[in-house]
Amino acid sequence: MPHRPATARLLRVIAVLVLATIAVGCKSHGIATTPYGTLDDGSTAHTYTLTNDNGVTAVLTDFGATLVALHVPDRDGNLADVTLGYDTLDGWVNDGSYMGATAGRYANRIAGGAFTIDGETYQLATNNGDHHLHGGDVGFNKRLWDAQPFDKDGKQGVMFTYTSPAGEEGYPGELTCWVTYTLTQDNELRIDFKAKTTQATPINLVHHSYWNLTGEVSNTILDHQLVLHADYYCPTDAGGIPNGDPALSGNTAPNGLSRVQNTPFDFRTAHAIGERIDGDHEQLVNGKGYDHSWAVNGESGTLRIAAELFDPTTGRVMEIWTDQPAIQFYTGNYLDGAPGKNGGPMNYRTGLCLETQAFPDSPNQPDLSNGILRPGDIYHHVMVHKFSVR
Repeated sequence: MPHRPATARLLRVIAVLVLATIAVGCKSHGIATTPYGTLDDGSTAHTYTLTNDNGVTAVLTDFGATLVALHVPDRDGNLADVTLGYDTLDGWVNDGSYMGATAGRYANRIAGGAFTIDGETYQLATNNGDHHLHGGDVGFNKRLWDAQPFDKDGKQGVMFTYTSPAGEEGYPGELTCWVTYTLTQDNELRIDFKAKTTQATPINLVHHSYWNLTGEVSNTILDHQLVLHADYYCPTDAGGIPNGDPALSGNTAPNGLSRVQNTPFDFRTAHAIGERIDGDHEQLVNGKGYDHSWAVNGESGTLRIAAELFDPTTGRVMEIWTDQPAIQFYTGNYLDGAPGKNGGPMNYRTGLCLETQAFPDSPNQPDLSNGILRPGDIYHHVMVHKFSVR
């Protein structure tokens, strides 16, 4: 009997804590977790909101291990979302542009959807003309990933996990993938990709956000100023497959890359993106703008700066650091006005991608590294976005 009042008080405290948790919504490790919608198979997607002490906010979803939004300050301290995308889960489900998503098992293109490993040839879906693109008909961007939020040492993040069964989209081997987003107090969004396989398989996991540093999707990205730390780029045919044709520039490097010098692909110093995008060059007239890989200067496998993007109107700066051999620069050439966040149309050239990765079609390009992961090895790809103002 003497213990009942204490027990009652304890039960009341527990009840208050439970009700408080319900009132503020579900949180895990200080990270707000919110149901985002229901998929056709009845499973539920969620969003995870990361916030640092500077007010920078990253919103992620387990559908496609996707970056839904990223709010960063301008030179006056005003926060705005600098990514393109959608307000609801349905938008991401129906998206055909890989907005903010993790693309894989092999992002970018594989010629003819075919490759050969150890004498055996594999055929994948050809979902981009005659070629395979970003993992096939149902790539990693359309999968629901497991999520594990964490909040430690001033860093918040989410580790997403997905196991791709052997034969999925035609790929050999069971592939287990981890994609970890981390937001730091230094306004960095770091993405770590890791994977292991049971059988030799191509791999190229890529983050595919569309950026507009003005924070307003009605603005084009043509006035953004870009620096690419690259002396060489990868010329391609009309289908985006590397062709290493020396006639393209007259100064092709031995491994099939071309020097950027004296071409519209020279971003070693800052240039406005719109300055030369419609120039009379073999690699631009076949398309609607830039959609190419540049070879990042420095040693592949070491973290180094690849790109700097600056918006003069807001002062926002984004640096991209990576350990990958290449960075794909894409200028939203096929955005067609589809409704995005707040119903605003995502028009031609209103967003750009800077994707660190292997070179396109590398399983079939012996001079551009083969992009094959084998059992017992661990694939690791690091990509860091550093935000500042000037």
